[in-house]
Amino acid sequence: MRPAIAMKNALHEKYDLRLPRYTSYPTAPHFTPTVNGEVYRRWLADLDPAQPLSLYFHVPYCEEMCWFCGCNTKITKHYAPVGSYVEVLRTEIGNVIAALPGRYQVSHIHFGGGSPTIMKGDDLRAIMDNIRAGYDVLPDAEIAIEMDPRTANRDLMDAMRDCGFTRSSIGIQDFNPVVQKSVNRVQPFEMVAQVIADLRARKMTGINVDLMYGLPYQTTETLIETVDQTVTLNPDRLSVFGYAHVPWMKKHQNLIPEHALPGTTERWAQYETIQKRLCEHGYVAIGLDHFARADDAMAIAMQAGLLHRNFQGYTTDRAEALIGMGPSAISSLPQGYAQNDPALGRWKRAVVDGVLAIEKGIAIDNEDRLRRDIINELMCHLSVDVADICQQHGTSPDRFTPEMDRIRAMMVDGIVKVNDANITITESGRPLVRAVCAAFDTYLNHAHGRHSQAV
Repeated sequence: MRPAIAMKNALHEKYDLRLPRYTSYPTAPHFTPTVNGEVYRRWLADLDPAQPLSLYFHVPYCEEMCWFCGCNTKITKHYAPVGSYVEVLRTEIGNVIAALPGRYQVSHIHFGGGSPTIMKGDDLRAIMDNIRAGYDVLPDAEIAIEMDPRTANRDLMDAMRDCGFTRSSIGIQDFNPVVQKSVNRVQPFEMVAQVIADLRARKMTGINVDLMYGLPYQTTETLIETVDQTVTLNPDRLSVFGYAHVPWMKKHQNLIPEHALPGTTERWAQYETIQKRLCEHGYVAIGLDHFARADDAMAIAMQAGLLHRNFQGYTTDRAEALIGMGPSAISSLPQGYAQNDPALGRWKRAVVDGVLAIEKGIAIDNEDRLRRDIINELMCHLSVDVADICQQHGTSPDRFTPEMDRIRAMMVDGIVKVNDANITITESGRPLVRAVCAAFDTYLNHAHGRHSQAV
């Protein structure tokens, strides 16, 4: 075995841990029922009306279950439950507005799922009317939606145009027909290309696409083909996610043929192959798993040190508060995190009763904020000056001596470089950035973690 390959295999074995994706800190497994609707109501009442908000809306329906899915969603072939859901969501919008101490500006709006494209165009118009009635949506606000090409239709896209949507996130995952069939998501290249053409014809030019590695029957060769096909669609951003096989949490993942899943070594090779190919096509690597054209706002934010990370992944959204609506949606406020009840029936009953439908969450303290800032810098910029972050928080970097010792031990593996209190993750260490972040995570218990693979 060649030395370089042997080194990588050793790293696979050493760092093949179950780790959080660090879209928050503390992460969702540590939320508890001590944060409920009344706590959340107090948090909302304390928000600064001078600070713009970010809004997230979860649509928990799909027409078909993708077997790789880790989202909170239900399957329906009928519109009736979707229409009923939209009415309750509009009620929740009103409940949240009533809990706020003033009229707020909004800088970002994001519809996720599930499949928001399962809604009708008039549903989207009605929701946006409610939003604009209760908030001042800034003229340059980003308004984004996740799209399933199989259910995206021109009626919905007309509504998106009319409502001022600026960005669409298209789920591709893989174009190989064998891989698509193995995960129950069959969508030919031509279907995706037509959806993107229809969006651009309506002057909605902000196009994200999602790709995945670690799926059944994928190889580095087939992934190169998918990347090359995807690039012909000229997206300005791409997200490249490793499939998280967690059948103990998502029972439908038991339908995935496990014997066809790549091992850790192959997953690493797939990750590196996609990254290299996208960079050859002129895309800039963003953090762990995003890519953007050099002139895109996300790449510019990264260069300026302003990139951020939230429950939608990497973002240019710097809003102090993100308010989530819909079952399982998570809100991020200065005081902590609050998650809506994921059970659709309970969520509906609470909303109709005028209750803020929070099931759990976590209040954060100054220690959490300090560690969150360090982790965010590492995840977004692959480097952090721990002393500088500590100075901003009015504390000494000496408090992190044990963490810095653990990170210095990673230097022998070529994952990081450490200069005094400055940590820089190397290019070869990029896929292991979560392992570096984990050194600062006081909540993490590797022995009982139920997270996704680090690579």
